[in-house]
Amino acid sequence: MPGTPIVNGTSYVTVEAYSDASFQKAAEFYAKFLELDSTKKSDTETVLFNKLVTVRIVLVEDAARQQAADQQLAALEALTDTQDWRAHFNQSLVFKTTSIVNLQHSLNKLHIPHQVYPSTLLPMELYTVDPLGNVVGVTSTKNSVSSKPTDRNLSSEATAVATALQTGAKTSREPSRVHSMTDLSYRVGTTDSHPSLPKQMTPAKANKAIAVMTSGGDAQGMNSNVRAIVRTALFKGCKAFVVMEGYEGLVRGGPEYIKEFSWEDVRGWNAEGGTNIGTARCLEFRQREGRLLGALHLIEAGVDALIVCGGDGSLTGADLFRSEWPSLIQELQETGKITQEQHTRYKHLNICGTVGSIDNDMSTTDATIGAYSALDRICQAIDYVEATANSHSRAFVVEVMGRNCGWLALLAGIATSADYIFIPEKPASDGDWQKQMCDIVAKHRARGKRTTIVIVAEGAISADLTPISPSDVHKVLVDKLGLDTRITTLGHVQRGGTAVAYDRILATLQGVEAVNAVLESDADTPSPLIAVNENKITRKPLVESVRLTKSVADAIKAKDFKKAMALRDTEFIEHLNNFMAINSADHVAPKLPRDQRLKIAIVSVGPPAGGINSAVYSMATYCMSQGHKPYAIYNGFSGLARHESVRSLTWKEMIGWQSKGGSEIGTNRVTPNEADIGMIAYYFQKYQFDGLVIVGGFEAFESLHQLETARESYPAFRIPMVLIPATLSNNVPGTEYSLGSDTALNALMKYCDVVKQSAASTRGRTFVVDCQGGNSGYLATCAAICVGAQASYVPEEGISLDQLQEDIASLAESFEKSQGRTGFGKLILKTTNASKALSADKLASIITAEAQGKFDAKPAVPGHVQQGGLPSPIDRTRATRFAIKAVDFIGKQQAIIAGVRAADFQFDANDKAVEATASVLGVKSSHIRFTPIRQLYDNETEISKRMPKIIHWRETREIADHLVGRKRVD
Repeated sequence: MPGTPIVNGTSYVTVEAYSDASFQKAAEFYAKFLELDSTKKSDTETVLFNKLVTVRIVLVEDAARQQAADQQLAALEALTDTQDWRAHFNQSLVFKTTSIVNLQHSLNKLHIPHQVYPSTLLPMELYTVDPLGNVVGVTSTKNSVSSKPTDRNLSSEATAVATALQTGAKTSREPSRVHSMTDLSYRVGTTDSHPSLPKQMTPAKANKAIAVMTSGGDAQGMNSNVRAIVRTALFKGCKAFVVMEGYEGLVRGGPEYIKEFSWEDVRGWNAEGGTNIGTARCLEFRQREGRLLGALHLIEAGVDALIVCGGDGSLTGADLFRSEWPSLIQELQETGKITQEQHTRYKHLNICGTVGSIDNDMSTTDATIGAYSALDRICQAIDYVEATANSHSRAFVVEVMGRNCGWLALLAGIATSADYIFIPEKPASDGDWQKQMCDIVAKHRARGKRTTIVIVAEGAISADLTPISPSDVHKVLVDKLGLDTRITTLGHVQRGGTAVAYDRILATLQGVEAVNAVLESDADTPSPLIAVNENKITRKPLVESVRLTKSVADAIKAKDFKKAMALRDTEFIEHLNNFMAINSADHVAPKLPRDQRLKIAIVSVGPPAGGINSAVYSMATYCMSQGHKPYAIYNGFSGLARHESVRSLTWKEMIGWQSKGGSEIGTNRVTPNEADIGMIAYYFQKYQFDGLVIVGGFEAFESLHQLETARESYPAFRIPMVLIPATLSNNVPGTEYSLGSDTALNALMKYCDVVKQSAASTRGRTFVVDCQGGNSGYLATCAAICVGAQASYVPEEGISLDQLQEDIASLAESFEKSQGRTGFGKLILKTTNASKALSADKLASIITAEAQGKFDAKPAVPGHVQQGGLPSPIDRTRATRFAIKAVDFIGKQQAIIAGVRAADFQFDANDKAVEATASVLGVKSSHIRFTPIRQLYDNETEISKRMPKIIHWRETREIADHLVGRKRVD
């Protein structure tokens, strides 16, 4: 019988070779690919193994079968670069790994053909072919992606393993010997004590002391960053220090300013705004004498590495400090302030930067800590201001931060449908901006808009570098348009409050990676900056990142605005073009000639989600600017089939939709087949739609599949169709992000912050919070990181009694050690479908009973609060981006689809080009991809579970557990 399965039942497998040459090649392949040790039992049998997997290779001489194997191997190799292997086989061996990237590099070096999914930038599955013609895969997901092996090559033992999987065999959590950069568990083990602190590392690492400081302007999320750095350092057996009051604390020194922190010192910091360790400007540190004092004080405290969270100025100072370090400690030794032993011990200072800046102005990273929180404050303020503006038909000029970067003003302009924005990267001449602004505002007013919102970045300028102030804009609106105008300067409100979910997660993951970086750096390693690129935490050269950032300001000063825009990332430029397109709507002449203008319908399917209205508004206004005619299908497919609920959209009726929650065009879960697909086809034909945009979750995914499948019978569906995923569950295959998931995550996070405060006040209390998400644990996992939940239970793992017992024991120990301290509330998050037997109420009852009076547990059910509320800025701006991409996709597909729309056309449902005209718009590594619905439905979806096979967020669960000291039971 097989041993404990790893993934898809593969733990012990026998493969057959049919020639001596292939036998030898197979042994070499598996030894290198899976890092297995080899034991040769005889000339016809080799066993390769590690503690997790055993591969047995048996030689069975058979020339005919060898020829068949060679042909299969050649056929698959020929398809490597042209076709998806998964469409040509349904059997494979699949093993578990925590990092596919290392295996991918190994195969590249060995020149072995392979394919990765969903992309080479973010591989979650990797397939290659062994010398015997077998398809062999590795995956970092828990989902089953292979069926039982064939009898041609594999033994009955392997077949038994695969069969056990299909009947629900338990999978192991143990990783392979190849490890992920951000996986904390492989670096050190854990002891039996709580919290989950490590055994000693190697002597070279065990005595490391890592300090963290925050500097420059404060930003929401800095506390999460400090918390992650402190706890990760402790987890790895290092000492953790914090430097109070930024560089001033370095200069002043002593235990008052350079403090050693324990695990509990950062408890609850995720939910606190600002920076608890302080930040201050320090003129002394700009001088060498100040840096000399800073070096002395770090050595006195015994610090080996320094992590700085701040903006470009703070990080520039950090790198200068490191570059001067050898001369600083040499001077300290020569003056007798440190000993020769100290000079040798602290010969090198490793420095790493994480970017805390609300302006999002750092080059080489897609987002900075605090930027989205500041954007949230701005959008919330403008939503409030617009309500009073509407009451009095007023104009408001809103000044936002952004000295040399207009990111906040631009994104806020999109998220709130502002009439005009001023950003430093794209100024107009003094006369032009006045004329342009007045022209747009006048057109909006003439079409019935009662409010006017103009957003001014604090660094706004005209083309001659003359500053444009809110007062200047106010004067123009009053004098030239006669509008009752007010000025609102948000100021430091933008820095205030707690961090949004995105910033808490970003700061946490960057903190973990920062500790990894300083521990892996040596004297020759350039100071790294921890960035986020393509939704992945990466390391960038700190000096180069700061240089590029400063070059934007230099380009603006030189009036080279084209260069300034080029130095911004491509998404910034895309956002600017999107804002201008949707802002013009039907107020100007259409861009497209009459013969290219289309009728495009939009429908919402599934439960409501934040961002649906933003997508509808953006799709319709962009259609108008291009010359297309937008139609809304109200109340989903059932509304169309029963009531012919089709209406063309006008700009005036959609005013304010960008910032509204829910769905103004209505939504339900009814699919076309359920509503009457024949009647739907009739109305599609009647209105002569040229394209369809579906916004929704898994029901929308199924709806697109049904429409694509029905094309052969109904020519009306032979039009480009695209799905914009929108569901809080974030369970739509083909994308890593769905509209509404960020809004729901923020709603759940705020709810958890409140109940955690209640738990802390009551003392000795735990809340079991029931999270929505269907069969997806995305919300519970991400919320666990955001709020520091003690445990999270998700459907992908279920709730084992052993793990539950361990979690209850850990809670008891934690409360016992709290000794009545404040802020000691605990949370356990549970996705509703994590267990059918254990509801939140029953789980709370079990925990209370098992606690034996030491503490108690109460259920907390936020319910549909997670679906409601105003959409977050992330959901609003991404909805705009998705909608415009969807409309462009429909336009580009017209040439392909034109010839197959006739009823008498011999329709080929398997034509790849036609198949691609019905696609899911997905975000994969921050890039937008269109994937044919048929490929996703057939190859990448667990239909019965309503889930994708690839779980892109699973790795973050381990980090969430380690940062709260949770012990996992395998």
